[in-house]
Amino acid sequence: MNVARTVRLIFTAGALESGTHTNLSAVRTDGEHLWIAGDETATIERLTCDDPAKPAEYREHVTFPLADVIDLPGEADEEVDVEGISRNGPFLWVVGSHSAKRRKVKSHHSDAKAAKRLASVSAEPSRRVLARIALADAVPAARTDEGAPSAALGRGGLFDLLADDEHLAPFLSIPGKDNGLDVEGIAVHGEPGHERVYLGLRGPVLRGWAVVLLVEPRADDGELELRKLNGHRYAKIFLDLDGLGIRDMCVHGDDLLLLAGPSMDLDGPVRVYRWPGAATLDTADVVHRAELHREIDLPHGEGDDHAEGLALLPSGELLVVYDSPAARRLEEAGTVLADVVPL
Repeated sequence: MNVARTVRLIFTAGALESGTHTNLSAVRTDGEHLWIAGDETATIERLTCDDPAKPAEYREHVTFPLADVIDLPGEADEEVDVEGISRNGPFLWVVGSHSAKRRKVKSHHSDAKAAKRLASVSAEPSRRVLARIALADAVPAARTDEGAPSAALGRGGLFDLLADDEHLAPFLSIPGKDNGLDVEGIAVHGEPGHERVYLGLRGPVLRGWAVVLLVEPRADDGELELRKLNGHRYAKIFLDLDGLGIRDMCVHGDDLLLLAGPSMDLDGPVRVYRWPGAATLDTADVVHRAELHREIDLPHGEGDDHAEGLALLPSGELLVVYDSPAARRLEEAGTVLADVVPL
């Protein structure tokens, strides 16, 4: 894989305090703007580029708390773990990981404390977010200029629906880093009010098969409700991504581009696959390897440089952002380098 160039993402001092610039988990381009999220806050971030045709840097960082425009399942400052962002019409769509969390072991912990922490799992209901954010003059708002509201799935939402699912229910209480439920990508296609929303799961990967959930949310009185698809409120699609889970996804015409990587706490491999015609096809239960195109093999480090988000640039190239960026990506305080790769 050839990296065509790098782009500088320049964050304010507040992002340094929260670690957003080193915990990037979702990204989407929007004309001159770049919408981005870190996985340890309850906010989305907007940066503005120097040249929409061929950006060299994004700066003018502004932070927007999600609680200002939607009701969150947790407290306003509780981690939402935003893992996917999509832009469709006058809306941003965001999804939280929905995943449980196991406590981390740190180098200074005694053996006994480390073992105790590894036994501690929290459900993290604050991460169970699927929302449509109205934009007015490129700012998240209660309503669009035309009056369409911001809205989110009600309490329980998708997570409660999956409690009876024959494939996914056993994984709801398993932490995301342990191949449990972990929503990490969102792609939205169709006219507003008639959208299809694709949710890519990093985990579980089921005997080598990745999972995509298809839902059709519709706004009703300030909340999103899931329209029924063949009698159910979601559809499942299983994809052969060579044993990898989905880290991000985006629409490219009628195709979907899938950023794929290990479901568990491993470095690689990391690849981009193309799913031809996915945005307009009738729902398929199973997508075999021969139906997918392996487009790009992305670099990864050892313990760092984990590709977590991809977005299309106006040039047709892909912008790739990394969680736990390598030291070479951190040019100066608050600045991190993203890669631009040809598609």
